[in-house]
Amino acid sequence: MENPTNTLQRELQDLKAQINTLEKGLEHKPDYGLGTGAAAVTNWELDLAMVKRLRERVSLIEQTLSQTDQNAYGICKQCGEPIHPDRLAVLPDTRLCIQCARNEQDSK
Repeated sequence: MENPTNTLQRELQDLKAQINTLEKGLEHKPDYGLGTGAAAVTNWELDLAMVKRLRERVSLIEQTLSQTDQNAYGICKQCGEPIHPDRLAVLPDTRLCIQCARNEQDSK
């Protein structure tokens, strides 16, 4: 089983590469001209939204990786108990143990 930190670092690199590719496509914004560019404008706006989502994901992963530097990785942010290694293997950026995640879901 791969170390969850390595998984996160690899995902972080992949996300940054995706953001870079999308940002290059966003450098030129299509015209909103009548009958022209409608599909291109829609794609541009979708790419812009995707960049925003990817940046949010990058931020979350960077926060999680900073926890490893502080020896807080794998500790539930609500109850302070260790998060089971199997959960971390599947969700390496989780910040909640399974019980706290269930409690949070039940309260919604």
